[in-house]
This record gives sequence, C-alpha cells and structure tokens, in this order.
Amino acid sequence: MVKYFEIGHISNTHGLKGEVKVRPFTESKNDFKNFKHVLIDFDGELKKYEIENVRYQNDVVLLKLKTIDTIEDAEKIKNHYIKISRDDAKKINDDEFFIADLIGCEVYENELLGVVEDVFTAGASDVYVVKRKGKKDLLLPAIASVIKTIDVINKRIDVNVPKGLDDED
Repeated sequence: MVKYFEIGHISNTHGLKGEVKVRPFTESKNDFKNFKHVLIDFDGELKKYEIENVRYQNDVVLLKLKTIDTIEDAEKIKNHYIKISRDDAKKINDDEFFIADLIGCEVYENELLGVVEDVFTAGASDVYVVKRKGKKDLLLPAIASVIKTIDVINKRIDVNVPKGLDDED
C-alpha cells in the first residue's frame, strides 16, 4: 500500500509574505485545516513543513507554511507536490479505500480484465477506469453489484461486469 498520499499541487505564490496557492487533490479542500504539517516533494526527497495558516479562495487553498516567509521562499516550492503520510490521513471505514491504493490493482472476472488506471466520481458513485490490452478502457461503477471484492494488499479486485457495460463483447 502507498506510504504517502499526494494531496495537492503548489500552483503559485500568493502575496509577498510566503503564502502559496495549492490546487487540492483531497475529497474536500477543507481537509487541509486538519493537517498540522505537510511534506513537499522535491524530486523524490520529502521535506516536512509545519502549517502556520490555511485559508480558502474559490477552489484554491491558500497555505502559509512556517519558515516560508517571503515571496522568494514561496517561489522555491512553487510547482511542487504536497504529500502527507498515511498515518496523517483521515481514518476510513473498512469498506472504503484510498484511490492511491486502488490504482494499479488487477481486475478479474474469472480472468484478468486489466488494471485500475484511474478513479473518478460520477454522480452517486465512483467509477474505476480499467486499462485493458488491445481494448478500450472499461469503466466500472463502484457499486456492490459490480465490485465483488477488493484486496488492496494483494492489489486484486474481483468484479461482475453487467451485460452491455463492456461494449467490446
């Protein structure tokens, strides 16, 4: 399972006192108020920063980190990704999964269909994008009648593809 979750991208600076604009990848941008610190990814090297302040502007998180006090400091972290450790992530129920853990899972219906490449929300449920060799991607709704079992430790998902959902049959 993934040790760190990518929760946002520092897209720009904001003002002159070190604040940055973050494009959040979290379920809600308000999740940022629950974090005491974040990790900034510098080409695979993670550096820890304490959060000083969190504000919101439209769909952007305005983040002030301790030790980032000038626009010049903020420029140095611009265009980097923000991560948190799995231990700092919100707690989820046994029947819930982090998208990062689903990506890369092999999908089976008697035989290997493909690999989960992406997950997106569409209406009432998530949709798993299953990449298949030589075929179009298969879009599977994350509902009980389709998704039978998920084992993120062994990276396996067993499914029941409804008739007509796979237009390549």
